[in-house]
Amino acid sequence: MSQNNNKPVVTRIAPSPTGDPHVGTAYMSLFDYIYAKQQGGKFILRIEDTDQKRYNPESEKRVIDALKWLGLSPDESPEIGGPNAPYRQTERLELYQKYAQQLLDSGHAYRAFETPEELEQIREDLQKRGLGQGYDGRAKALSKEESEQRAASGEAFVIRLATPGEGETIIKDALRGEVRIPNSEVPDAVLMKSDGIPTYHLAVVVDDHVMGVTHAVRGEEWLPTAPVHVLLYKAFGWEEPIWIHMPLLKNADGKKLSKRRDDASLDSYKKQGIVPEALLNYLATMGWSMPDGREFFSLKDMTKFFSFERISLGGSVFDMKRLRHYNAHYLRDVLDLETVAERAKPYLKSAGYDWGDEDYLLDVVDVLLPRIETLAELAEQSDYFFNDDFSYSEDAKRRLEAGQKHLEALERELSRLDFFDYDDVDDAMREYVKSESVKMGEVMMPLRAALTGTTQAPGVTDLAVILGKAKTLERIGRAISYLEAGLPDDKPQKPKKEEDAGANT
Repeated sequence: MSQNNNKPVVTRIAPSPTGDPHVGTAYMSLFDYIYAKQQGGKFILRIEDTDQKRYNPESEKRVIDALKWLGLSPDESPEIGGPNAPYRQTERLELYQKYAQQLLDSGHAYRAFETPEELEQIREDLQKRGLGQGYDGRAKALSKEESEQRAASGEAFVIRLATPGEGETIIKDALRGEVRIPNSEVPDAVLMKSDGIPTYHLAVVVDDHVMGVTHAVRGEEWLPTAPVHVLLYKAFGWEEPIWIHMPLLKNADGKKLSKRRDDASLDSYKKQGIVPEALLNYLATMGWSMPDGREFFSLKDMTKFFSFERISLGGSVFDMKRLRHYNAHYLRDVLDLETVAERAKPYLKSAGYDWGDEDYLLDVVDVLLPRIETLAELAEQSDYFFNDDFSYSEDAKRRLEAGQKHLEALERELSRLDFFDYDDVDDAMREYVKSESVKMGEVMMPLRAALTGTTQAPGVTDLAVILGKAKTLERIGRAISYLEAGLPDDKPQKPKKEEDAGANT
């Protein structure tokens, strides 16, 4: 991809902080960030806060925090500053007003004085004539003198782009080639509202130019309005950035992923225990692929091998199950155990759990990793490691009742062990099973139920060793006491044989 006169690469992300940070912001930030880093350039965070009715300062902070969490920290932003400060549009109003006046002076824009009621009538008339619901450009015919006189008298007005009535505007998109739009289809877009606040169209062009943005990476939903931006660049006599309209993230219905319809909130993914490395890896595959076709790769590897030429324009369906698959891979096979344990701590603390021994925590995380896909699931499944007063599930109760005699025997056998390590515990249980000539599941499932209150838990030997001798014997004793307090009948129902056969130690 050619660069603008060999200028240093500058990319930007410019979200509107009006709610939860959207996964689409992470998606665009990823490609902006890696390309800037690959080319030795800069990545800028700019806040588009001109919609003051919806602007939320807390949302701005969450956007900044989300980029930090993802590891996509910008080189310039409202938080860290930079040579292009300020980075909030409401703090740059004089700049936009200056350039809006320049467009008025050059004849590339004009004042329009219609009231809201008049605009509605214009839209209705155009619709009846099959000409859309836009604006008919009537104020373009006002003389410069009349326009200035009405403005000076205090009459409210907006500033609109004076779109050429003939010809076409060409968007030279790096992914799609030349996109040609007849100028008759390009609206006289509002550039400055009556309150002196710019619209997106004027602000984004001015900011990108002033900040030296060389590559405008954004979603393809902006392609229909791109002619307005191209015309503005031409009106100012500025060099256009390289336009890159990325394919959108879609939901299962093939529609754009929306935070109103879909689970598209970065905060939601974080609360679910998705790790940023997995999210970035998955997002990368939504629009791009590694040259060697590998499924899993780091941000560093992506930066090394990235090129826009490998972007796929089809658009991909954002699949939460697929994201969880990536997350499980990172938890089990990429991140080291200490890192996973450290990241699990907030989830465990939020659940009310405490631990005094870091080695104990490592053991808990290690034994649960094969069974979970997210950090939140790890916390959900670890209750019996931190809570002695757990209840028994219905299936666990049945297992306890069916295996009471084995629990009583194992309590004696395990109490005799001088060493309570994996080999000794495992040998003791296997020797007992062999001596009784019973299936392993008939012994292990009741013991698992006694130690955890559930039948869905890791191997019994692992559980016993992690809990330790004293707690293991205590929990077996608790289960026996529960049974002795009153069985429902003298002939407890045995669990299904196929379930017993699947038990493990």
